[in-house]
Amino acid sequence: MRKGVKATVIGGVFAVMVGGAGYGAFNLVSAVGGSDGVAGAGGSGAKKTGPPSSGEVKETTKKFFAAWEGGEAVSAASYTNNDAAADPVLESYGGAGHITKVKITPGTTTGATVPFTVKATVSYKGIDKPLTYKSRLTVVRGETTGRALVDWQPSVVYPELKTGDTFVTGESESPAIEAVDRNGAVLTKEKYPSLGPILDELRSKYGDKAGGTPGIELAIKHPVADSADTALLTLEKGKAGKVRTTLSASAQAAAEQAVMKYTESSVVAVQPSTGQILAVANNRNDGFNAAFLGQLAPGSTMKIISAATLIDNDITSMTGAAPCPPTATWQSQTFHNLEGLSPDEGATLADSFARSCNTAFVKFADSVKVDSLTKEAEDRFGLGRDNWKTGIPSFDGSVPASGGPDTAANMIGQGQVQMSPLNMASVTATAKTGTFRQPVLVAQSLDDRQLATARGLSASTSAQLRAMMNRTATTGTAAGIMSGLRGSIGAKTGSAEVDGQSKSNSWFTGYRDDVAAAAMTQDGGHGIDAAGPIVRAVLAAGG
Repeated sequence: MRKGVKATVIGGVFAVMVGGAGYGAFNLVSAVGGSDGVAGAGGSGAKKTGPPSSGEVKETTKKFFAAWEGGEAVSAASYTNNDAAADPVLESYGGAGHITKVKITPGTTTGATVPFTVKATVSYKGIDKPLTYKSRLTVVRGETTGRALVDWQPSVVYPELKTGDTFVTGESESPAIEAVDRNGAVLTKEKYPSLGPILDELRSKYGDKAGGTPGIELAIKHPVADSADTALLTLEKGKAGKVRTTLSASAQAAAEQAVMKYTESSVVAVQPSTGQILAVANNRNDGFNAAFLGQLAPGSTMKIISAATLIDNDITSMTGAAPCPPTATWQSQTFHNLEGLSPDEGATLADSFARSCNTAFVKFADSVKVDSLTKEAEDRFGLGRDNWKTGIPSFDGSVPASGGPDTAANMIGQGQVQMSPLNMASVTATAKTGTFRQPVLVAQSLDDRQLATARGLSASTSAQLRAMMNRTATTGTAAGIMSGLRGSIGAKTGSAEVDGQSKSNSWFTGYRDDVAAAAMTQDGGHGIDAAGPIVRAVLAAGG
């Protein structure tokens, strides 16, 4: 294991953070293995310290490249600071990946970082195809040996490679597909980059059903169970089967463009009248589909469900009392409002909702039962039952019946509540129409899967939520973002504090006519700072 990596010892093994950043993914690895590449050439004299010299960078890079070009995986791995992790990747490169005739050309070195170009040939059963790509590496000082070593990252070998990934060449796992939008426009990852992993999942699940035939390709095999291979190079084309999605090419283009303005952002748009997903986009360094699979506290966007809970349990109504004091204490935990929000002891629920008053909702923790919010989320909004079948893997939201201070914290989208942008887009669609329609990416008829159901909302509750969301969009916290949008509009802002982050996560959800959208930007600040502009752009594009 690489020296210097932050780790926690759990029962004799190291727990190391991997996967989607901020999503609490842990990978347990043995406390044995690579140790600063000690399997390679040794050397005598005192252990060196400090950054590697330019000469050391050049020499280490030269030896690493030479071993890699020669197909000597063990030797190449020994010139890294994590030979145990590097070896299987390099072994698969020339082994199962059938990548041969490797020629690596270094570029101009900057400090200890060396960009380079790889030109190789993928050879499989008499078929040869050229493979060319660019990558980079950084040389560091081994903490144990003092040697100059390549800082191991899977992306050194190929830019899209993640931890645990390996190469494989052969008959494709599933036949190729030609994915099209709701109007027949072809959808490709080249035109819509966010759709890359989504198209891989669609191919894995529906390639056989779409009538295609497998081809031969070089692919990245992922370690996660049920995760689709990522095709890199086609050696021999199969027949692509057509898969029609519910996406809208115009909405997808707007979503792609919107998230690119904010790093670590995700957005989903759905059609409230049908539940069909119109757009899904992510701008993340880790390639994680946080739009569907993210599990983060949704902040004050959760107040849509909380308000519905208060109304449906006859605790208050949009015109009923919901005072907004400067602070509120529940079971020894004190809650505050956003800075600058003036208290209003005479506020109604609509007032406190539009101004996003935390303390007003926290005060109702005395009135709700521990499981009131949970039942509302499950029974009315279809959340938290782990039974959504969108067509690809998705998270269904989680609103646990947690007691103590979390009873209050959950009311304002903190505590134990977890959502994805897909979940919150669905919540907004349900609030607008009163009917829960499980979001879908492909038609149910494609595989006759059973969709999730829920009671939905009464006409009165839905009307009150629409009125409060409209007020928020026109005169409340979302007014600046939603200004200028015509039609029937509504919105809710949100921000969720996260330990260890300098800024809160930015959340925003809203609707315009028959489009509902929700976005999240990690470390993005207030709802109007990042997620808001993303949602506005998608709503402006329409469906």
